[in-house]
Amino acid sequence: MLRRPANPRSRAVLGSISNKHNQEPSPHMRPDLEETDEGYGRAMVVVAHPDDAEYGCSGTVARWVREGWSVTYVLCTDGSKGTSDRSITPEQLSAMRYAEQRAAGEVLGLKDIAFLGHPDSYLEPTLDLRRDIAREIRRHRPGVLICPYPLRHLDGPYPGNHPDHIAAGEAAMAAVFPSARDHLSFPELLEDGLEPWSVREVWVMGHPDPDVFVDVTRDFDTSVRALLSHASQMPWPPDEVRARTAEWKRRAATGRGMEYAEAYKRIRYRF
Repeated sequence: MLRRPANPRSRAVLGSISNKHNQEPSPHMRPDLEETDEGYGRAMVVVAHPDDAEYGCSGTVARWVREGWSVTYVLCTDGSKGTSDRSITPEQLSAMRYAEQRAAGEVLGLKDIAFLGHPDSYLEPTLDLRRDIAREIRRHRPGVLICPYPLRHLDGPYPGNHPDHIAAGEAAMAAVFPSARDHLSFPELLEDGLEPWSVREVWVMGHPDPDVFVDVTRDFDTSVRALLSHASQMPWPPDEVRARTAEWKRRAATGRGMEYAEAYKRIRYRF
């Protein structure tokens, strides 16, 4: 179990966000809102592999934790395939990557990390995966859940994005609605004492048309340190990792009055 920093603030406040379409602000964007039964003040990140969250949303996570949020990670796969080293076994690699993810979690101050253990590179949005994610949603009761984009990119720097990312995004969104919400979905979860839970918002990483941009300037260094915890996955020296991360987050911040930002598509649920 990973612990949050001592004396977290009770207010569920995110802070500086640029909203592309000037939509009605969601509750956690309001500075007057205390943590509520809707789960604001608690967040969950569902990704396929160790290091996916550090690349995609660790600045936001670092900011949430700094501002008093309780954040949990759900890792769908065992990370056992991501290497070109033919001398290492899948079991050794998986153990290494789990340890790296725990180290990154310590840097960020996560509450918990759930390792679901599905085989790396073979992930599919099955009912088993959906149930596993719904179990964690019911257990931790987040108001906001971050997940990967559940469709294939055909353009951009990484066309044909990893199928595990697509599967994790699809399964996470299916777990949010309807599986975590409906008591008749996966009744074994109810038998285990896990009551239904309605996530209020899903924030999608990697969406081609994001509409929420989180200012992570203050938390940039923490984000980089968390990413560098994944030493087995780093093809560049630390200075280049920092420079590349700065470029990615600077690009998301362009024109928004921020130095560094992370971008999402926000989906709001009205259950």
